[in-house]
Amino acid sequence: MKMMKYEVTVFTSDRVSATTLNNVFIKLVGTDGESERKLLISLRGASAFVRGAEASFTVSCPSSIGKLVMIEVDKQPLPLFPADSWFPAKVEVRSPEGDSFTFPIYRWITDSKTYLFREGTALRVFEDLHRLGQYSREQELLQRHKDYCWNVYVEGIPHCMKSDSPQSLPCEVRFSFTKEKEFLFTASAGLTELKLKGLADSKKSWTHLDDINRVFCCKKTSMSEYVQEHWKEDAFFGFQFLNGVNPIMIRRCTALPSNFPVTDSMVFPDGQASLAEEMQKGHIFLCDYKNMDGVQANIVNGKQQYLMAPLVLLQKTPDDKMMPIAIQLKQQPAADNPIFLPTDSEYDWLLAKIFVRSADFSEHQLNVHLMRTHLLAEVFAVSLLRNLPMVHPLYKLLLPHTRYTLQINFLARLRLISKEGVFTLFSSSGGEGMMTILRRSLSSVTYRSLCIPEDIKDRGLEAIPNFYYRDDGLRLWDVIHRFVQRVLGYYYKNDLEVQKDSELQTWILEIFEHGFLSKRNTGIPERFTTVAELIKFVTMVIFTGSAQHAAVNSGQYDFGGWMPNTPISLQLPPPTTKGQTTEATMLNTLPDVNVTVQGMATLWLLSQQSTDFVPLGQYPEDHFTEESPQRMVKGFQKELEVLSAAIKDRNEHLEVPYVYLDPVEVENSVAI
Repeated sequence: MKMMKYEVTVFTSDRVSATTLNNVFIKLVGTDGESERKLLISLRGASAFVRGAEASFTVSCPSSIGKLVMIEVDKQPLPLFPADSWFPAKVEVRSPEGDSFTFPIYRWITDSKTYLFREGTALRVFEDLHRLGQYSREQELLQRHKDYCWNVYVEGIPHCMKSDSPQSLPCEVRFSFTKEKEFLFTASAGLTELKLKGLADSKKSWTHLDDINRVFCCKKTSMSEYVQEHWKEDAFFGFQFLNGVNPIMIRRCTALPSNFPVTDSMVFPDGQASLAEEMQKGHIFLCDYKNMDGVQANIVNGKQQYLMAPLVLLQKTPDDKMMPIAIQLKQQPAADNPIFLPTDSEYDWLLAKIFVRSADFSEHQLNVHLMRTHLLAEVFAVSLLRNLPMVHPLYKLLLPHTRYTLQINFLARLRLISKEGVFTLFSSSGGEGMMTILRRSLSSVTYRSLCIPEDIKDRGLEAIPNFYYRDDGLRLWDVIHRFVQRVLGYYYKNDLEVQKDSELQTWILEIFEHGFLSKRNTGIPERFTTVAELIKFVTMVIFTGSAQHAAVNSGQYDFGGWMPNTPISLQLPPPTTKGQTTEATMLNTLPDVNVTVQGMATLWLLSQQSTDFVPLGQYPEDHFTEESPQRMVKGFQKELEVLSAAIKDRNEHLEVPYVYLDPVEVENSVAI
């Protein structure tokens, strides 16, 4: 009897420790039958499944088994040999009829269980009609529900993944060997690298700015040096609201808040203009740190710290600078809460700006960075991993944008905001105040504020000049949106297909419930009814985990390495009357030496790009096997290249280049 021969090629990933020396078995499952479970033996012997290897085998069947639906793979240790971990990339099968089938795997196999992998053509649940396909889909999601469970870290903030340690995370979402070693080295060596070891325990105050410089000079970037030179200047203070690490606070002011009684004579003493006229022209802007109001500030080194909730008024000048014109450090106007002005004494005005920058540190770290990128990206990822099987098109599209997010967030909770975390111990918003700010932050998150075109419009910033975060962010949003539109438009031809995709609907419902705590006023959808809604939401998910995270993360050491520009904490209350602040007052207000050092080392760690960084739009793993989506990926990459070239060209003509949203500097996921 003539046997039907299937040519099976197994690709082992080219990553550290991907090799297995165990016996590997495979079974082919088709629409008309299945093969025997077959031991894959090669003339190459044990080297068939080493890192980066590609090995071919023949699997014979007495008759054709039809169109391949899935494969079953397992590995068994040899006698006297221990079980090991294997990372197969994919399996390709050529049938006797000449058809090719690809089975993406891209996961660790660490035990002797049998694993099912589907043929790579993306299928939604309602078109997956083969009984074995349906069965494997159900089994995969049952297992995922056990592996990925929701956990409430603190009431009132987005839920996270339940895990006791990085080692207890499922293998496929953990750091690579390279990432793990680099991260641990940078974390442990941060103080050493910055030559700060001897200063980490010093609870003294700074006595001269030059002393801070001696610490700072160990690690500099061109931007951090620029900051050190210009941090006192009003124009640079204003510039940071547009192109620093927190570009989402500033908004156009059309009417003064009732609790900010700035008068024309304060800001225009020569009578040449009025606030009403300047507001009408769209030249007045406001930053309001009301999130910080009434927050119980931390105690550090046994001393009470201070955290203000300032209001800052800025004016766009005729030469297109953003200049601060008034600062009130507490929310409620009072005789002992003066409005500080650029015409005040040097140190009154400088100290007022320092209090704003310190409030901005807490607002940025807890709301803009942690809440709006890290915690939300984790929610998007956990819901994806719980509710969409590998064969689902949205899983294939979004999985690369979840890389390392679960482990980096576990470490963020452990190292930054736990009881022993750096922010808890050393920042003015540490401790109970931190959770107050996080809860307020979530209640201020709206769907519109997560979509940069709507956010820019709502803040009235469409026409403001020299706003590079907006310019690059809007272009990136458009490029991502076009890519998502092509891919999802290929799979979802009409709104009905979206509505009847039960897995997709469960994904968005869990995001609504666990990320936004079922609050309808956020505007986050509970279900999708149209293809357009789905495309917009998925664009936001990718933008949040890649571009937005890069914009608020990558420049942290650039802007915060020179501590006086972004103090992690302040240890004197603000002046209640004008004219008494001196340089000594300012130095005594700045954080102690050890607090400065911990802040610098943390910002250094959070700004380091790892060597296995994957830039936006690069997909080392081929989850899509069909020609059309693969072509769309190439088109996406081309558009990102064009945008990158345009940003580099623009930056050549800028005194301070804005690099954080150059696609080659944007990571695919929240991975640091």
